[in-house]
Amino acid sequence: MHHNVIILGASGYTGAELVRLIATHPSMEIVGLSADRKAGMEMAAVFPHLRHMQLPRLQRIEEIDFNRANLVFCALPHATSQAVIRELPADIKVVDLSADFRLRDPDVYEKWYGKPHAALDLQAQAVYGLTEFYRDEIESARLVAGTGCNAATGQFALRPLIAAGVIDLDDIVIDMKVGVSGAGRALKENLLHAELSENAAAYGVGGVHRHLAEFDQEFSAIAGTPVEVQFTPHLAPFNRGILATVYVSGQADQVYGALRDAYEPETFIDVLPMGEVPQVKHVRGSNFCHIGVVADRKEGRTIVVAALDNLTKGSSGQALQNANLMLGEEETAGLLLAPVYP
Repeated sequence: MHHNVIILGASGYTGAELVRLIATHPSMEIVGLSADRKAGMEMAAVFPHLRHMQLPRLQRIEEIDFNRANLVFCALPHATSQAVIRELPADIKVVDLSADFRLRDPDVYEKWYGKPHAALDLQAQAVYGLTEFYRDEIESARLVAGTGCNAATGQFALRPLIAAGVIDLDDIVIDMKVGVSGAGRALKENLLHAELSENAAAYGVGGVHRHLAEFDQEFSAIAGTPVEVQFTPHLAPFNRGILATVYVSGQADQVYGALRDAYEPETFIDVLPMGEVPQVKHVRGSNFCHIGVVADRKEGRTIVVAALDNLTKGSSGQALQNANLMLGEEETAGLLLAPVYP
């Protein structure tokens, strides 16, 4: 079946990544692309690496004909998506890549994002977009809320362990290294080459990073009791990728077994042989997540390392994986590109 799709926010990194992936999709066609400051420009002028594709000219959202589309990818900034999606035709399916619909509790959303939610009816309908764990709900959803890229990485490492009861819920530490593209394409002083290169910096330290809200929501739901992890992300001088090193209290063989059993049927999540650890370069540009388990020298302690590409499996690849389910397509369509190496 042929599907027409529209990408809102196509001038950002996640929008460009969606275009790159959809280029290999057997049954999707891009019929609309939106941008704000770059409206009126050709996509090739904004992203020269896409100049080989025949793409619509960038338009303002109000100029786009949504009646042509089966599905809309919304790659707009946080707090923008809810107002835009609220005005879309009710028969169009939507995959939102922002944070606007990730949190189920409106009070929790207001606490973390500083303002009341502007589309509470849609928030109540939204399905959390971590594909491997919400597959059935996503298939029948009208609106899917993509996860945060940091939140996805930590959850892939930890969800099976919490569900299997093989770790101490009061002793979970997530140390994460995040590539610079995770901060978006807008100009920021701390992202200049002279500031970022030969440097690494912790940010969101002490429990203020917004992806903690997703960890709290999801881990507590699995456990049936409040779970609060320690989480510190670090901005690292590479373009794409996330590396999460997770420290847990639990036996390494049980931790490994829980991860292996959970992900054995999954196409995009590979649990490495015991003792091997992944690298971001081994998943770059792909929809794969690699997970490794190592027994710590201290008895009863285990280290879990997860790596994925923040723009692909952490965002746009996840969005396309969800869209495939929503449209009744093969879940892997457009997503089996091998990682780019070196």
